[in-house]
Amino acid sequence: MPQHLLATTPALTATTAPPSSPDSAWQRQRGGKLRGLSFHQCLLAAFLLITAVLGGAAAQAMLALEHVALQGRQASQDAAALTAQVQRLAERTVAMERSARQFLVLDDASLRDRYQAAWADARATQAALAELMGDAVAQSLLAEWVTQAGSAWEVLQGPGLARARSAALKRLTPLFARLHRLNELLTEHSQQAMDRRSDAVLAELEQQRNLISGLVLGAIALAGLLAVGFGHWLLRPLAHVEAVIGRMGDNRFDEPIAIGGPADLRRLGRQLEWLRQRLATLESDKTRFVRHISHELKTPMASIREGAALLRDGVAGPLTPDQTEIVRILGDNSMALQRQIEDLLRYQTLASNSQQLQRRATDLPALLGRVVDDQRLLWQARGLDVRVQAQPCTAVIDGEKLGIVLGNLLVNAVRFSPPGGRITLALGQGDGKLRIDCLDDGPGVAPEDAARIFDPFYQGGNQVPGARRGSGIGLSIVREIVQAHGGNCCLLPAERGAHFRIEIPHAT
Repeated sequence: MPQHLLATTPALTATTAPPSSPDSAWQRQRGGKLRGLSFHQCLLAAFLLITAVLGGAAAQAMLALEHVALQGRQASQDAAALTAQVQRLAERTVAMERSARQFLVLDDASLRDRYQAAWADARATQAALAELMGDAVAQSLLAEWVTQAGSAWEVLQGPGLARARSAALKRLTPLFARLHRLNELLTEHSQQAMDRRSDAVLAELEQQRNLISGLVLGAIALAGLLAVGFGHWLLRPLAHVEAVIGRMGDNRFDEPIAIGGPADLRRLGRQLEWLRQRLATLESDKTRFVRHISHELKTPMASIREGAALLRDGVAGPLTPDQTEIVRILGDNSMALQRQIEDLLRYQTLASNSQQLQRRATDLPALLGRVVDDQRLLWQARGLDVRVQAQPCTAVIDGEKLGIVLGNLLVNAVRFSPPGGRITLALGQGDGKLRIDCLDDGPGVAPEDAARIFDPFYQGGNQVPGARRGSGIGLSIVREIVQAHGGNCCLLPAERGAHFRIEIPHAT
């Protein structure tokens, strides 16, 4: 290697020194302490919050059901007590009437005392009924009952009772008839009161059921919203990380990386940003190194070609047949090596300039026609049939660089197509995208090569027999320019040959 080339190597090596350690940078950025929750802590908090919402709804439902159950139990107890007291009052009334009539017939004072005892028991029953039925109608009926019972007692204590017992019996009959009627009215009123309380309990049960249904539905909706919100907040940074890794895998280091979300994901974002800067530095150093090496190799390679040409022309004297063959091999290989060096330089130049687009309104069918005409001698020499299917389309793109893309696709298809084969270039648009398809009748791309077909300097296994192997940079240039336009390129499955598709968003 020439001494001047060796002298450039230390300088290139010095530029590849890694940036400062990411740990020290993170320490300065976080001020020595990370703040915020980690991803696992956020997941735990989300789970606990959703559990608290659903648990609160369940607890409220249990309290509501317990309240309704207590009301129902109390209503049942009140109904049983009310029925028992009304029945007891009716029994005391019958006992009072029997005692009063027996007293008037037999004139036995103990029978009047029995009437008084039954009346006292009836007054206690009335007090219990007044407590159980506190409405005005019940109070009025009970007051009238007391009045009628008092009137009957006055009859039993009236003067001259011994001489007018039959008259006393006649006075008692309507009084006790009214008491029995009052007992019937109290029974009906108590039944109505029990019905009203049952209706109130049922209404309360229905209200609590609606409340519980609303709470459960609200809790489920809130839990769903919390789950979606937390999921979006936690998973969006992961999707961003995936996209960032994809960009770095495609050698796109121009966009800074900033990951939000929990603390550990933000820390991962800072690590990826440090890695992006490191890879960008290495990529720049690699490009500069390749450019320097290529330029330095061109001069000695030109000298070797010049020397081989002089020997072949006999400037240094006639050559033997064996020497002539050696000179031919030397010249052919030096020419192939120079072409590879020139391809390498051209790739570095196109890769460096692919991000600098000069967008202007471009007639796409006309551009495609010019590309096909420029390569006419190449595909006609192989007897190929090149067909163009293009609908009228105008897009704001970099026409010059897109012409390079179309030219590389066409040259690649021509190289792999058999003599007499067909190449189809289809141009269309839809959904705001420009779509270009290139199909050929060649051997296609082997399945194991499909994932790396756009990598620089990669050559697949299905090579054309006897043809000079390419440099492997044509499709990588296609990808660089298409991605600079914000589009994507891919290899689609095909029954025969290769099918490449390019999609580029555009403004008409």
